[in-house]
Amino acid sequence: MLKKVLCAIVLMLITVVPGRAELKVDIIAGAAEPISIAVQKFETVGDVSNKAAAMIRQVVEDDLKRTGLFRIVNHNAFPEFVKMGDMPNFKLWSAIKTQVFVQAKLYAEPKNEYKLEFFVWDVNGREQIEAQALVASKKSARRLAHIMADAIYERLTGEVGYFDTQIVFIAETGPVHKRVKRMAIMDQDGFGLRYLSDDDSFVMSPHFSPNMQSIVFLSYYNDDPMVWTLDLDTGEQRRLGQFGGMNFAPRFSPDGGKVALSLVKNGITHIYEFNLETKELRQLTFGNSLNTSPSYSPDGKKMAFNSDRSGRQQIHVLDLETGEEKRITYGNGKYATPAWSPDGQFIAFTKMADDTFYVGVMKPNGKNEKILAGGWFMEAPSWAPGSRRIVYYETEKHMDGIERVSHIRSIDITGQNVYDIELPDGVNGVEPTWSPKLP
Repeated sequence: MLKKVLCAIVLMLITVVPGRAELKVDIIAGAAEPISIAVQKFETVGDVSNKAAAMIRQVVEDDLKRTGLFRIVNHNAFPEFVKMGDMPNFKLWSAIKTQVFVQAKLYAEPKNEYKLEFFVWDVNGREQIEAQALVASKKSARRLAHIMADAIYERLTGEVGYFDTQIVFIAETGPVHKRVKRMAIMDQDGFGLRYLSDDDSFVMSPHFSPNMQSIVFLSYYNDDPMVWTLDLDTGEQRRLGQFGGMNFAPRFSPDGGKVALSLVKNGITHIYEFNLETKELRQLTFGNSLNTSPSYSPDGKKMAFNSDRSGRQQIHVLDLETGEEKRITYGNGKYATPAWSPDGQFIAFTKMADDTFYVGVMKPNGKNEKILAGGWFMEAPSWAPGSRRIVYYETEKHMDGIERVSHIRSIDITGQNVYDIELPDGVNGVEPTWSPKLP
């Protein structure tokens, strides 16, 4: 078991000059013209390699570019080099249609650390709009880049950034008839993949706790399908409890104090809630139908789930305080795997209709359904912090009808800016879950 190490990063505000002409990106419009941003070559101080500085700059640019909201200005077009502390020549940058100019300096600090300072300039407004300093160990240099990109993104969009995050998923290897399933974790851009379970453990449905201290998942350890937790600091695994039947589809509550799960008793599947402190198990759904895939609303007061109680699999919402249930999907086909957005404004879902799988979003009352993607098989939508992007997996059927290749893909809620998260050769990714921002 690999030990998860999260390096603490200190953020220190230097100065931010309030903007007179507010520069903002329109993140709702799917066809919005991207903002042009120039990230200057980093200055270096002390024992800092050019390779490290170039890597951080590249990661920042890649993070911003993948959103589809920014256009990275070609380095060869830069009209000048501006030292930290000097004012850019806004006229020169405006001439090459740059709207945002970023400069940075990377210092070698004691205790094998880096300090990264950066300034963000609004070229048209001719003013500095962001300035920060970040400190981290040298081995966490990529986190410096992601946090810098988050700061720029948040300043220009007004939304929560999602670059300093991770994705946990099931990595499948081997032939389709004999797949090995291992739980794996990686940065949101696919970097640093590492395995959290071994070849002998058949695992499914991993989900992060809100504080990023643990993962809850389904394990077939000893051929007994049960929900387990994994401590990301120690690597320790614990069975959640003895519930007297197969249990699966676990999800943490927003406060991290409970786990919702599906439990099969007497051939009937219902959703229960397990209190991690009191060890009490509370039944939430009743009747003779199949109920599964629970997803809490961000305030913890409601739960979306799918049920076949109407004769066809549909999404319902349960009020956890009153016990009232309401069906919210009535469209053509079957609906499954609901996932409530962090801001509470949407529920993502999987839909199966006309021999096609779809991933989409809708309002919590079931209205304004929007299909984002469709294909032979896709499932398991999960939200990034900020509620602007979704990660899911898509399996493609090859012409031979036997081989299967599964990709982890990210898409924004406009249905634009789709990209694959690159995995190592021979690795198929399924059941991805996006983490909260790292502590």
